Amino acid sequence: MIAVVQRVSGASVTIDDDDYHAAIGPGLCVLLGVQQQDSEQEAEWIAGKIARLRIFRDDEGKMNRSVQDIDGEILLISQFTLVGDCRKGNRPSFIDAAEPKLGEKLYEFVGQQLAEIHQLPVKTGKFGTMMQINLVNEGPVTLIIERQPVS
Repeated sequence: MIAVVQRVSGASVTIDDDDYHAAIGPGLCVLLGVQQQDSEQEAEWIAGKIARLRIFRDDEGKMNRSVQDIDGEILLISQFTLVGDCRKGNRPSFIDAAEPKLGEKLYEFVGQQLAEIHQLPVKTGKFGTMMQINLVNEGPVTLIIERQPVS
């Protein structure tokens, strides 16, 4: 499982076809890629890492607070292209990306973990849909978190 985590002052997702719009204030915009071998174990781990990641400034200006500590929000977006392998040729290979049924299940599970276990307000995009994402990256702070499937 791969997550690109961005510290934001605000972020939103729009889907033209559905007139869908979701927005957050200060918090994290998380792009999530699910791999074939991923399970709920990887999803639980990555949700916990996202919730506890200390990348917000404390009173001394050091990155020492989590999204939980600042009462921030999360915008969670499914993005299978994170799993794209660009090592050979010029066209990415998505052979390691999870099949849509598994990808959607684990994407939703990560959102559920963030909301229910970590008590964070979570907004989402729509799985498998073309979306437009707008955000203001604070810092900028952008991190890549990976969790290889546990055998």
